[in-house]
Amino acid sequence: MKVLFDHYLPFALAHGGEQIQIEQTKSSLERLGVEVEFLRWWDASQRGDIIHYFGPPAAAYSGLVQQKGMKLVVSRLMGSLGARPAWKRALQKCAIGAALRTLPESVISRTGWAEWKTADAYVAVTTWEAELMTDIFQAPRGRVHVVPNGVSDFFFGQPPEPRNEWLVTTASILPVKRLVETAEAAAVAQTPYWIIGRPFSEADAYYRKFAALCRQHPKILRYDNSMHPQNELARFYRQARGFVLLSRWETQSLSALEAAACECPLLLSDLPWAHATFGGAVRFCPVTKSTGTTAGALREFYDAAPLLKPPPKPATWMEVAQKFQNVYKAVLGGK
Repeated sequence: MKVLFDHYLPFALAHGGEQIQIEQTKSSLERLGVEVEFLRWWDASQRGDIIHYFGPPAAAYSGLVQQKGMKLVVSRLMGSLGARPAWKRALQKCAIGAALRTLPESVISRTGWAEWKTADAYVAVTTWEAELMTDIFQAPRGRVHVVPNGVSDFFFGQPPEPRNEWLVTTASILPVKRLVETAEAAAVAQTPYWIIGRPFSEADAYYRKFAALCRQHPKILRYDNSMHPQNELARFYRQARGFVLLSRWETQSLSALEAAACECPLLLSDLPWAHATFGGAVRFCPVTKSTGTTAGALREFYDAAPLLKPPPKPATWMEVAQKFQNVYKAVLGGK
């Protein structure tokens, strides 16, 4: 079995969780004995049994893969769609359904919706996103698989350490992560808050606002833009009073999974991905523009954190690779 990994966005243009997912999955599959290569777009001689595409493939992609006698597995992240209100998702479902019934194939192909029926397998990271694939985009239910994100071994089995006074977030400094909003609420609630992460650009207006806020509240807000190795991050999670991620949307946060592996209490946005991943074992905060509401949730979590039970353990990357290997075997007919 030889698998070729392809992705729509170069890693050099944007760092983030999807790059970690792809690299860790590749490494773990290779440890299982699966031959994996990154697809070389310039190499006409490269061959494989399966192309595993991460992201939305181009309209002609599936047909070209099939012409080469290969199978196509597509992993899609649907965090933005999953965070929309139910009425917006219902409208989108009706619009897509009507278009598929009435519009000519030439028009449908340009929307990308036809690609939900042409791949050999579709992969979601949560049961919630698998439901979106089958319900809204009408992907064949038998081709949709759930394979969660994993966590590196560094984050498991760390020795217990005394918890300090800091709530911690590890995330890129982007509007979708709502770090400015969370930091403003922490300043109001007087809950010490440590943010570890980098912006895509220090010239970004959102980052400048965030940095100014940290300078205004140096006793409450602590900012660290260093690149820490995994063993250090594991120690930070073990020592933190709690982990906070109040983003506008997520698919399945890798940093939240890492914190869970270190038995750190979690406060997450009240969104379907978090419920699908952790159930009722973590605390939730509504996604709101009200600083007072967010500050109240932070204060309540801060006070309760020392007595909260640890969240459920996430999967390891080796367990993730085993699930992908099963998907590959299925599309190859058991070979």
